[in-house]
Amino acid sequence: MSASTTTTPAGSAIAPRRRRADDVAGLGTARAGIFVAPALILIGLFLLFPAIWTIWLGMTDYRLTGLQAASPEFVGLDNYVEALTDPSFWNSLWLTLVFVVASGIIGQTLIGFALAWSVRNIHGWVKALIEGLVLAAWVIPASVASFLWLVLMDRRSGTLNGLLGTDGYAWLIEHPMEAIILFNIWVGTAFSMQLFSSALSAVPPSQIESAKMVGASGWQQLRDVIIPNIKGHILTNTLLITLWTFNTFTPYLVTAGGPNGKTEILSVYIYETAIPGGQLGLGAAISLIMLLINLVIALAYIRVSRGRKKA
Repeated sequence: MSASTTTTPAGSAIAPRRRRADDVAGLGTARAGIFVAPALILIGLFLLFPAIWTIWLGMTDYRLTGLQAASPEFVGLDNYVEALTDPSFWNSLWLTLVFVVASGIIGQTLIGFALAWSVRNIHGWVKALIEGLVLAAWVIPASVASFLWLVLMDRRSGTLNGLLGTDGYAWLIEHPMEAIILFNIWVGTAFSMQLFSSALSAVPPSQIESAKMVGASGWQQLRDVIIPNIKGHILTNTLLITLWTFNTFTPYLVTAGGPNGKTEILSVYIYETAIPGGQLGLGAAISLIMLLINLVIALAYIRVSRGRKKA
């Protein structure tokens, strides 16, 4: 019995199957590991270990003082149950949502876009002056910005009372939530303005000129030309502003969560629980809940972004 052979038709050739090289740089596994090791060590020390430590801490009754500080006990999910059944937690979460929507999503996004839209056709020193004034509040340290806001709203010799002729009016006591909302808008609007300025400069001028030629008004140009072109930037800005505002601690420097907890947003509530309250275990549990909320927000953004791309 003769072995059968397969012949290739004349003029045709079978190209060898190309395989992806396992070691493109030619370093070898050991040397490649040496190059990657510093980054992995840093990630482990500053990201992985704190995350694991927080998860473990949230399952203990660890406190800053007392017997639980010397020998904390494992309590499982008790801290999470306590947090989720505490009216103070839900009140803090509600205040946080109001703060995020009013100062971040509505305030910073809309005002940032309005500023970018207003200065898009302005050039020279006038545009530089406007952008410089807006950026000044963003680049100065949070402690300095908070001090300036306290000076502005001081009840005895505050600038705002001097301008309005309302000597002695305690703005931070009578309107604490409104105060930190305006403060956060003032501090963070510059980012949205810069992002939208970059987005508007990338809109094809031919589309705007075409809209003008057919008689489109400014609002129609904005609705039919500008917004469709910058949807991705709007989504990115909304995600970043939402996460930053949700996690910010700066309002504590203005009101310290008061008066009577009226500005105790979630980050401040965690601090008050863990440090002055001494309940590190409970504070760690609430921190993990806050992290999960952040992940839900990020995943929602990714889903919306993917849906927009498919459309």
